[in-house]
Amino acid sequence: MLTLLLLATGSLLALAVAAPVLARHEAGGRAVFGGCAAASLLIAMGAIGGLLGSPEAADLPFGPPWGPARVAIDALSAWFLLILGLAGTAASIFALGSLHGPEAPRRLVPYPLFLAGMAVTLLAADGFTLLLGFEAMSLASWVLVAHDHEEEANRRAARIYLGFAGFGGLSLILAFGMLAGGAGDVAFAALREAPPDGWRAALVLALVLAGAGSKAGLAPLHVWLPLAHPAAPSHVSALMSGAMTKVALYVLARFAFDLMGTAQPLWLGAPLVALGAASAVIGALRANLEDDIKTLLACSTIENVGLISIGLGLALAFRGADLPALAALAAGAALLHALNHAVFKTLLFLAAGEVLHGALSRRIDRLGGLIHRMPVTAWAALAGVAAAASLPPLSGFASEWLLLQALLASWRVGDLAFQMGAAAATALAALAAALAAAAMVRFWGLVFLGRPRTPRAAGAEEGGRLVQAALILPAGLTVLFGLLPGLMLDLAEPALRLMTRAAAPRAGFVAIGAAEGGARYWPLLVALLLAAAIGAVVWAVRRRAPTGVARGPIWDCGFIAAPHHLPFGDPSTQPTASGFGQPLRRMLGTSLLVAREGVTMPPPGATGPAILHSGFDDPALVALEGPVPRWRDAAAAQAERLRDLSIRQCLGLTFGAVVLMLALLAWLEAR
Repeated sequence: MLTLLLLATGSLLALAVAAPVLARHEAGGRAVFGGCAAASLLIAMGAIGGLLGSPEAADLPFGPPWGPARVAIDALSAWFLLILGLAGTAASIFALGSLHGPEAPRRLVPYPLFLAGMAVTLLAADGFTLLLGFEAMSLASWVLVAHDHEEEANRRAARIYLGFAGFGGLSLILAFGMLAGGAGDVAFAALREAPPDGWRAALVLALVLAGAGSKAGLAPLHVWLPLAHPAAPSHVSALMSGAMTKVALYVLARFAFDLMGTAQPLWLGAPLVALGAASAVIGALRANLEDDIKTLLACSTIENVGLISIGLGLALAFRGADLPALAALAAGAALLHALNHAVFKTLLFLAAGEVLHGALSRRIDRLGGLIHRMPVTAWAALAGVAAAASLPPLSGFASEWLLLQALLASWRVGDLAFQMGAAAATALAALAAALAAAAMVRFWGLVFLGRPRTPRAAGAEEGGRLVQAALILPAGLTVLFGLLPGLMLDLAEPALRLMTRAAAPRAGFVAIGAAEGGARYWPLLVALLLAAAIGAVVWAVRRRAPTGVARGPIWDCGFIAAPHHLPFGDPSTQPTASGFGQPLRRMLGTSLLVAREGVTMPPPGATGPAILHSGFDDPALVALEGPVPRWRDAAAAQAERLRDLSIRQCLGLTFGAVVLMLALLAWLEAR
């Protein structure tokens, strides 16, 4: 299978060399994207063969001056090559079907190099080859982000992204230097023989977190991601979110689980858990506040990368605590969610690109009602949205359920500090999952349901057959992976054994289990129950309405009828993106979201009304009749302070009380 993967990667490099010539004509551009789709499909097939077969390695006839470039495939790299192959196939088919105009192919010349750089990174068996592929991936994606250099926002996004890419590459170079020590040999086989320990292991981990974590979008190095992903073309955004962030996580996993040895302390996983929990909450929170659909999806990627990072960190900690079954559970959740997120986020970015082409806008408040004009896009996006919201029986639920089971089992690590940190991470992961579900409801409901908010949205058009196929492929995989998570864990078992030396968590072909005798999840049974419930509702509705369903007038939420110059209704009678986010801004207050709200009292002796004002998108003015005494002014100020103690502060106070209680118990036990 290594030969097949090398042929596919070589064909991508050949397309990258020939792309400047072929892209002069639209037919040549189609040939480039068709070749990329075929090569990506070969990569997916070779990855499956690598998971089912034995590891392979080879030396290439070229390389740096000190020796040949080394490539290899094992179960860990094969799993991420499968992710690259699936995301690359869907994105390339979409690009093939969405070429519009003679200038379109010229702007996407670096696309084959982007795919080839990711493949080289995953096939590398020495530090030089890995860094070569990593930097080629970064350079090509930077050019694709900056393709529309006439837009100031795109130029700014490209500058910021280039800075983070350079910082990440330098950090990985230093990490390999620290790992190699004085020997200077950066071949993976040589690095495994002398793993670091103590302060050297901590420094290597910090450098890898800075290098690979910045590319993956882990907080606080995630600043570039909500800027760069929306600036790129939609199929490039899909690859950056679905595949490139996973390649960065592969580099992190390769260092932490393979090159740094297996005899590492449990604290090695603590930074990953902490950064992952912070990333999950920050990304999900921002996804609820963004008005641009591609920026919303980019922030959702930060949230999901955080969840994967929590799984990897837990696996490291469980392995350090000599709990191999739990380590396999956490690693299985991380690998499964990496695959699931790659598929459904690729789907959602492609759907966002089709919405942009059909309705000529990415602003949520300029869309609406697209389910009638773009039904294939709407129903395919619904599959991705439901998976991103972790709704059973789709793919996102199975992996997040496994991650939650791993978090709940963290009490078995006999370290009080780690237990408290894991308890906090559990609460943050649950909060992130709830916020992610709200963000996905907001995205799909406002974009595809309701009434069109602009004439262009009312006249949106569905894409061609290739575009529809590019949407249906990941939508079908999202459903399939959700129904058969046990099969996917069986496929990932060689990678889990490489990472944790333990078998995959399973409970049979059609179910998954947390541990021996623990909880079980049966997705096919859940699907049958949901189908029965939906069928019963449909039957009951038809039985009570024997004459059929009649469409009535649109409800205007109690507003007066729209004027004649608004034939699609008054947009103000529908929810807006900022309206959905306003309650969240109120709950989280000024310290995090710079949301302000207060009461302006009249001056002493005046008889005017008091005004309740807020600093959101549209100031809300509420008149309080009559003069307000001074004591009521002070009471209102105190009430404002008490009202601000909402979700975030209440959770913080609760967690602080729990920490104090655990510290008191530990002190009493020590006495």
